[in-house]
Amino acid sequence: MCDLPAVVDPPGLGRITMRTSHVWAVTMPAPLGQAVRRDLQHRGAGVGPILAHPRSNRWTFLIRPDIPDNTKLFAELYRVDVSVVREGGTVALPSPTSKSEALRQWVEPPRDMFRPSGLIVIESVRACAGPGRRRTTAHV
Repeated sequence: MCDLPAVVDPPGLGRITMRTSHVWAVTMPAPLGQAVRRDLQHRGAGVGPILAHPRSNRWTFLIRPDIPDNTKLFAELYRVDVSVVREGGTVALPSPTSKSEALRQWVEPPRDMFRPSGLIVIESVRACAGPGRRRTTAHV
């Protein structure tokens, strides 16, 4: 659906996972995710699919795979508790089972094949968690 490479894994449990290939992911603390979502909307950039992980209080943005393999960039992201799920990673998606609702929920469900540029999401992370900003473990 919506060009997400998702499968039911394992079939008996109803867990839905996506192997990253032409869709990557950026995961961050939920308060930072909320700020990034607002920033993207303010810029007029498309937001694309976002999922929440209520138990860990994190959000995951599904993105286009255009983030370069750059150690300095990943170190910068690590310092603000942001990670990139690149080619070959696995992302668990919300599923219609009752157990899944407590684990994963769509903040912005996929509506079509649109994914924002990973670089634009990273630019927004920088704007929302840059110098002078508090570390994002507290609510924004």
